[in-house]
Amino acid sequence: MRLFFISFAAVAMFACGSPKAGDKCSSNGFLCADSANGLECKLGVWVTLPCRGPGGCVKTGDTVKCDMTADLENDNCASSAEGKGLCTSDGSATLECRDGKLQKTNDCRTCTVMNDQVVCTPP
Repeated sequence: MRLFFISFAAVAMFACGSPKAGDKCSSNGFLCADSANGLECKLGVWVTLPCRGPGGCVKTGDTVKCDMTADLENDNCASSAEGKGLCTSDGSATLECRDGKLQKTNDCRTCTVMNDQVVCTPP
């Protein structure tokens, strides 16, 4: 099975100040809450997006990058990641962003990312 890999790259930052998860917001956008978590304004509220991969959450200029490569099943995922997938950190399964959460979609003997696509070898 092939799924698109997302690292949540090149998303414009629209927020000011230091909002926290649960705070109200009025425009769509992303920002880094800290080095391991991003925030997305969803339906008028800031929602935490884990960035568990080694790259963490980094703001460069007007873009925010969130490394999701070590995120876990049931972690929140960005609206821009809906329908896209990644491998679990141990390579035994695929996760796909569905309805704002990472959900396990397949068990794999091996799971790898090649050319921005997730490739799962069935067990």
